[in-house]
Amino acid sequence: MMNKKFLVLALLLTIATATFGQVDKEYTQTLKKMFEVSGSEESYQSAIKQMINMYKQQYSNVKAEVWEELEKEFLKTSLDNLTEMLAPVYHKYMNLEDLRELIKFYQTPTGKKFAQNTPLIVQESMQVGQEWGRKVGQDFAQKIKEKGY
Repeated sequence: MMNKKFLVLALLLTIATATFGQVDKEYTQTLKKMFEVSGSEESYQSAIKQMINMYKQQYSNVKAEVWEELEKEFLKTSLDNLTEMLAPVYHKYMNLEDLRELIKFYQTPTGKKFAQNTPLIVQESMQVGQEWGRKVGQDFAQKIKEKGY
């Protein structure tokens, strides 16, 4: 009797694990698609290329063919690895259907425009944010001074 319960439990765990693995694989593939259509993948590729350029300066004796080979390899494997690493984070906040809806959005004209302009928006927003932070800091210091501190 105990062996049957154990076998049933083991079978259920095996099925659950297999099902979970399929869901994860589908989720990860959908996340990667979302990265592609949202422009995130392009940003990640740009970051990888910048890192490679830094290493090119440090290792100037490496042949151009080697750099090309490494860049090709890292653009493929690093993005896959990053997607695998980010999948649990996204899964906490976004389900599979959410990702599918985001993909649909990014395939619309507005979504494409947003994806294309997001890096510029982020860059300019950071500059505005720094200016805002500086102003808030100055205003705060002035208020503290007015209160006699």
